[in-house]
Amino acid sequence: MRYSLLLHHVEATPEDVGGEEWAEAQAAFAAYLQALDDAGVLIAAEILQPTASSTTFTLKDGSPQVQDGPFADSKEQLGGFFLLEVPDLDAALAWAEKCPAAQWGTIEIRPTAVHGQAGQWVAPS
Repeated sequence: MRYSLLLHHVEATPEDVGGEEWAEAQAAFAAYLQALDDAGVLIAAEILQPTASSTTFTLKDGSPQVQDGPFADSKEQLGGFFLLEVPDLDAALAWAEKCPAAQWGTIEIRPTAVHGQAGQWVAPS
């Protein structure tokens, strides 16, 4: 099954955290990515730019509305994701436990679906 590990955490810059801690976090993520890749479970991984660079779009009342910056003002933001192909939720939980982001935020684990035949969305097996 495919699972997305959605990383929610307080946004921080190298200046906020400190150079040494930032470098340690980058090294931890590099090792984690390598472990995912070596295990053959990694489909994709993306780190999102800060919410200040985001744009939100809606068609409320049939009219396009565009807003710069984040839509919601909250302490934790979606900072990135890993898309994994693993046998079951227990395996996804095991990988989430190894993720460095679990130490300073929340990892939402969500099964994903793919676009299949005849325009249907199906959960991959």
